[in-house]
Amino acid sequence: MMKQWLILSLLTAVSFCAFSQEDTTVVYKNQSFTLTDVVIRNNFDYPAFIEYVKNDTTFYKAFRNLRVLSFSSYNDIILKNKKGAVTATMQSTTRQTYANGCRTMEVKDEKTTGDFYKGDGSYNYTTAEMYAGLFFTKGKVCGETNIVKGTTFNTRGKSGMAKHKEQLKQLFFNPGNRIPGLPMIANKVAIFDEDVAKLYDFKIDKQDYRGYPCYVFTIRPKKDLSAWDRSNIVIDEMTTWFNARTLEIIGRNYSLSYKTGVYDFDVDMEVQLEKVGELLVPKVLRYVGNWNVMFKKREIANFTATLFDFKR
Repeated sequence: MMKQWLILSLLTAVSFCAFSQEDTTVVYKNQSFTLTDVVIRNNFDYPAFIEYVKNDTTFYKAFRNLRVLSFSSYNDIILKNKKGAVTATMQSTTRQTYANGCRTMEVKDEKTTGDFYKGDGSYNYTTAEMYAGLFFTKGKVCGETNIVKGTTFNTRGKSGMAKHKEQLKQLFFNPGNRIPGLPMIANKVAIFDEDVAKLYDFKIDKQDYRGYPCYVFTIRPKKDLSAWDRSNIVIDEMTTWFNARTLEIIGRNYSLSYKTGVYDFDVDMEVQLEKVGELLVPKVLRYVGNWNVMFKKREIANFTATLFDFKR
């Protein structure tokens, strides 16, 4: 009996070794990518997938799609000072209505604390302004589209905080692309450029995410970077889940941080997306951020946007 058990154990170990392989490193266009065993065994066309990832615009487009849809939103914002004490909060439920090429918004209920608003009703925090720019509509806005091709984040004619907000939006919602006009950081986020890519490890895996089989693309800084190279890192981690059947993004988590004499930030975001008809839209967005721009007070904020009841 003992002999049979030993033989069975040996066969099991041999079988396990036959089907369990280490990750494989491949070189594509002078860049290294790690492929997990499950990706290799599925004969996945990784060059085509890498090109798809490089040129993908669907993540940003998902936010643009909010301009041409009706939807409701639960909004929860918590703002803190540099010591971590809560200074203001806002919880609300809103409903955006899109009709005849125009969108309007109704506040169903809202509760605020602290100095969330200024005396004139404007936002007292830049984080709140950015949130409102993404999910709120003021008055009646007409003539917008969700077209992404040929459009760019534009800072032309903008200065001061308006310019910074436009650049931060690109950093947060179109990560991995150059950001024109952002001092000392513009090229550092272009993670597929050869001089930046050498600082990162890229990995392709296959996993389930929210019940969907997905290809997972993960970006992390290399572990053995010198202090100088480490100082050039902006994207601390970015993981994107692509639906294995359609290759549409259904989730992305990312951490960004950087510090200069002019500004600094340390931000974590989680975005879950879903399909509404033919349109991809953000369903849940969670943000934890600590950032500061010269001549402005530091802002530490947590917010969650939960979007639902979409209609075309």
